[in-house]
Formats: sequence, C-alpha cells, structure tokens
Amino acid sequence: MGAEAGGPRGTAPGQQLRALFYALAPGESSFRTVEEVPDYVEKSIPFFITFIGLEFAVSWIQKRKLPGRINDGISSLSLGILSRLPDVLFRSIELISYIHVWNNYRLFELPWDSPWTWYLTLLGVDFAYYFFHRMSHEVNILWAAHQVHHSSEDYNLFTALRQSVLQKYTSWMFNLPMALFIPPSVFAVHLQFNLLYQFWIHTEVITKLGPLEWILNTPSHHRVHHGRNPYCIDKNYGGTLIIWDRIFGTFEAEDAKVVYGLTHPVNSFDPIMLQLRPLAHIWNTFWATPGFCNKLSVIFKGPGWGPGKPRLGLPEEIPVITGKEVPFNPWVPAYLNCYALVHFAVIVDLYIELLASMTMLSQGTVLLRIGFIILSLASFGLLMENKSKAGILEIIRCLVFIVVYKHGHFRSHFPFLGYAYEVLFSLCAAFWGIQIMKRITSFKDKHH
Repeated sequence: MGAEAGGPRGTAPGQQLRALFYALAPGESSFRTVEEVPDYVEKSIPFFITFIGLEFAVSWIQKRKLPGRINDGISSLSLGILSRLPDVLFRSIELISYIHVWNNYRLFELPWDSPWTWYLTLLGVDFAYYFFHRMSHEVNILWAAHQVHHSSEDYNLFTALRQSVLQKYTSWMFNLPMALFIPPSVFAVHLQFNLLYQFWIHTEVITKLGPLEWILNTPSHHRVHHGRNPYCIDKNYGGTLIIWDRIFGTFEAEDAKVVYGLTHPVNSFDPIMLQLRPLAHIWNTFWATPGFCNKLSVIFKGPGWGPGKPRLGLPEEIPVITGKEVPFNPWVPAYLNCYALVHFAVIVDLYIELLASMTMLSQGTVLLRIGFIILSLASFGLLMENKSKAGILEIIRCLVFIVVYKHGHFRSHFPFLGYAYEVLFSLCAAFWGIQIMKRITSFKDKHH
C-alpha cells in the first residue's frame, strides 16, 4: 500500500516508531482510501530487529542472561514468516471481507478524517479483538489456530512474532459489524496498530508501568496471559486495552512466577508440525468421540472439554506447576547452531527480497521462492531437534538452491552477496554429503 494525495502521511521513521506504541495522532494516520494506508507492519521490521537486540542487551545487564534460546527464537521467527507468506499471494481476507460488507451493506458512513471516528475505531477494533481472542481460547477449532502463539516456553520479543498461518481466516468475522459504518481506510490503520502494539508487551525486561496498568495491556498483564500456571489460564485477552478484561471478569494480575507455554507442551521446533498438529488432534478426537452432539462439542467447545465435562473442561485437570519445569531444549552441537543462524539469515534476506519485488515476479517464481522458504524453515526445525533426517533434507535444500539460483529465480536483497551464497550452499551441500556417507559407512560396519 502506498501513499497518494488525499490525506496525511505517517511513514517517517519517527512516526513509524510511534506506531509501534499506538502513539500516532489521528491527523497523522487518517487516510481517504485503503490504497493510501501505509503498510505499517512491513515498515516496522527494522524496529522489530532493533528492539530484539535492545531486549538482549537489557536482559544481559539486568540478569546476566539472555532472554531466549537460539532454537526457540528461530522457531518463533520461522512461524512469523510462515504466517505472512499467504499475504504474498492474496490480499488480506480481513480487508477483503470488510470492504465487501462496507460496499454492499453499510448503514451510514462516518467521516474518515474525524478524530471521533479514529478513536471510535480504536475502541471498536480492540473490543472485537478481545472477543475474538477470548473465543480463540474457548472454542477448540479456533484454539487449534491460535495455540501456535502460545507454544513457546520462552517469553520475549521473538514470541511476539510467533504467529499462526490459519488465525486470520477465523478472526475476520469479528470485525464485520464495524464495516456497517466505519470506513475501510480507518479500519485498516487500526488493524495494524492493534497488532503492532502487541509486539513490545512480549518481554520480561519491563516490570510494571504504574497507573497505566489499569487501562493498557502491559508486559505484566500479557505475561499472565502466556502462562500455564492454573491462575493464568484464560486470562487477560485484551490487545491494546485491559479494560475489557476488567469489565468482563477475565482479568488477573501477575502474582506467582509465570511458567510459559502450553499446559501440555508440544516439544518441537518444527514450524509445519506446530501449525498443523492441533488440527490433526481435533480430527482424531472427533472420530474417536461417540455421538453426533459430542462430535460437534469436540469442535465448538473448549480444548479441555470431554464427554461429561463443563464447556471449558475441569480446572483441576490443569497440570500443577512445581517450579521445576524444564523447557524442551535438545542438545545440538555448537556448529549446528551457527549453521542454522547463518542459513536463517539467508532466508530472511530472500524473504525481504520477495516482499520487495513480488509485483515484478512471475507467479511461478513467487511460488518457487515461497516453496523454498517453507522447505528451509521446516529443515531448520529438524536441525534444532538434531533429527537424523535433517541432513538429507539439508543436502536436498542446498542443491535446490544452487540450481535455482543459477537459473536466476532466487536473488539476494543485497546483490554483492550473490557469489557468497553460491559458495556457501556449495560447501554446505558437500558437508552434508560427507556426513551422509559417514553414516552409511558406519551403518554398514555395524552390520558386518
């Protein structure tokens, strides 16, 4: 989305930084048409990186430890990239559906340039988010999409980027009532601001924010939401504001030390598995549960529901927190961690280049790049779990890159890195080839 004549602009670096904190005034972020609305999320990527680095520095100064782990960080970023790939191919379903209702069914039209419309939309988007978020915890099929965001056992700014591919295909309907009277351009701004605000609250380096804790969603409130302690379950659903939780009885203040993650940890860094396994679980449970009404309950009641239980399950079945919980952290050689970091940086480069040039690429090239990114992220997940089949996948991935790069279908965002990538992937293909040959030789020796 680009800026054209017709309204104020909000894309200067200082304004973009304030967008992260929902701190732009109506006059800076009101637009006549959707086409004029900047892509605030994409323009925030440099700030995401800067704040992640700042969080690491502050955490080291405060506690003499880093706020996360390489394996979990790569997993979170991989899930974040996966969640954005559909937007490369299709326009946002949230905007498409909203614009359709606006064009065909709106009751009246609020002025796009009125501060009153701006503030009403802030409240409306956050109110819709509260109920969508709450339903995503209380309805099993919605939880299957949303649980990806809660699957990390760390809590840091990487976790904020840990998003679901499927969630946007369930959230759009909660916003449609606003399309009866709020212009799409105003909605498009606040949809992004609400999402961006939730980035910086995913941290442990900020403790309490004084009186702001009464009104705003803060790092302290959101830490509770991400906890698996019994007192944290199904609490603090707000996006920007915490007032909805206080009004509807779902607020809980931070108390005992929060242990993060799912009540039943998934113990995996594979982004594909993390996205799809909950759906497979619902499918299997659906067919294993007797009775038509019970089968519907598997889909539409809470993830803790079972025959004879309340809609949201039994609180006493939530595992007790002992304080001795150990995050899933399989041992991986140091060189593999370095390898994964380097190759993940390459994928980030390819992803940024894809975003920058997708309007000039053929559909085949776009699909090829997306396919390679997905293959790479899946392979990194296996590497972080030190799975034996990761080596086979890596040699395939490296050879694919070399061939496709030679044919000009892949390109770095930084042209001077082109030759370096060819050398890197050639050496890595040779390395994994040697590793596989060693395993074959070792296997033969054991059986002779």
